[in-house]
Amino acid sequence: MLLIRRIEKFIAIILLGLMTIVVCLTVIELAYEVLQAVIHINKDIVLSRRELFGIFGLLLMVLIGLELLACIQMYLKHSTIHAEMMLLIALTAVTRKIVILDATETDPISLFGIGFLILVLSLGYYLIHKSKADNF
Repeated sequence: MLLIRRIEKFIAIILLGLMTIVVCLTVIELAYEVLQAVIHINKDIVLSRRELFGIFGLLLMVLIGLELLACIQMYLKHSTIHAEMMLLIALTAVTRKIVILDATETDPISLFGIGFLILVLSLGYYLIHKSKADNF
């Protein structure tokens, strides 16, 4: 059992390192996209919708990466995966999907599914948060 625990910690440390690299590269990509958008500004509009969606999508990807880093760190410290943190990461990921989604080209059943997913994740987060508050 001790060997398995050590292997789990080793894998978590590797994931932490890889995730750090991915987040740093995403921040560089975000900075590049913002600079490109500023350099190629059209006189009529500051940024096009497509550019804004791309920038906001990258920004939310950085936030998701940071939340995943925090989750891995919590796992290394406490040896447990926190459901509340995972629900927040999932909500952020769904939020990113909504931001970059073109509602005019998406079928209604997908929009309904995304809405239902937000409802379920929010309810799960609320229930976990409420049960923590009731325990104190």
